[in-house]
Amino acid sequence: MFDDFKGIPVEAKYLILASFLPAVAFGTFYVDLSYFLTTIQGLSDVFMGSVIMVMGISMVITSIPLGILADRYGRKKFLILGNVLASITIAVFALTTNASILMLGAVIEGVSESAFTASFGALMSEKAGNLKRTSAFSLLAFVNNIGFSLGTFIIPFVYLLENFGLDDREAHIMFFVILALLSFSATFILLRVKEKRNFKQVEKRSWVPRRSLNILLKYTLTGAILAFGAGLFVPLMARWFYLKYGITDAYSGPILGISNLLMGFTNLAVPSLARKLGVVNSIVMPQTASTIFMFSIPLSPTYVIASVLYIIRTFLMNMANPLQQS
Repeated sequence: MFDDFKGIPVEAKYLILASFLPAVAFGTFYVDLSYFLTTIQGLSDVFMGSVIMVMGISMVITSIPLGILADRYGRKKFLILGNVLASITIAVFALTTNASILMLGAVIEGVSESAFTASFGALMSEKAGNLKRTSAFSLLAFVNNIGFSLGTFIIPFVYLLENFGLDDREAHIMFFVILALLSFSATFILLRVKEKRNFKQVEKRSWVPRRSLNILLKYTLTGAILAFGAGLFVPLMARWFYLKYGITDAYSGPILGISNLLMGFTNLAVPSLARKLGVVNSIVMPQTASTIFMFSIPLSPTYVIASVLYIIRTFLMNMANPLQQS
């Protein structure tokens, strides 16, 4: 199994390494944001939901334009810009409760995520090459999931900060600022990646590959449906656990992160799984099964049962992500 990961180009490894620190930071940010804005900062659930909605809308609206611009003017530039803006956004959310500033921060976060993801996948595909593309994306998924799960597991770190005389709110704010600095530090690794391309040739090409347009439309439609459901479901889970079962983020965070930890190790087996079942079957079968568990979560009588169902659901839904990206 591990032979699949030998021979991955050095610059692809730089990208994989650079993705780890933002994954840790946003593992906390995405899981804890709904709890942080409401329970810690005292903002309403409606406003919290609006912030998350604005983040999603701004990301969707800007993803295609930023992808085109990244192709034409340099993916590395947009990758670094996206990481810097995303890191700043974490600090902004921590340091203010001003509604206007938070909404502006939500817009910037969505734009920065578009810039980062649109550039990262394309640059990763370029640096990995045809032979090692699936293996590189599988290793990337492993690193990202481990980082994301670590971000959820370290949420109880706020208790340690409280031992230094900080109250619960101050400890959360300090924690978010530390995460922002951690995410920003990945920029120095990204600077080691080189990009040598003839952007004048890119300008002459159509921004949609016509030969694969039919496949792209199918892929985009299914991805949009999945993203719509995940956008409604995932960001609210920490808050939902608190409202439903009275569980704070120090407990719900690690629970939500276990699925990412399991996914990380499963991602290492994705290349061999695809060879046995085929790429499409390896994507469709687990994602179909995951919807059954998603419907069962709101009916759970205890947080333990809900946690187990959520872990299984997230595990099945996302285990094939490397194949989709590849």
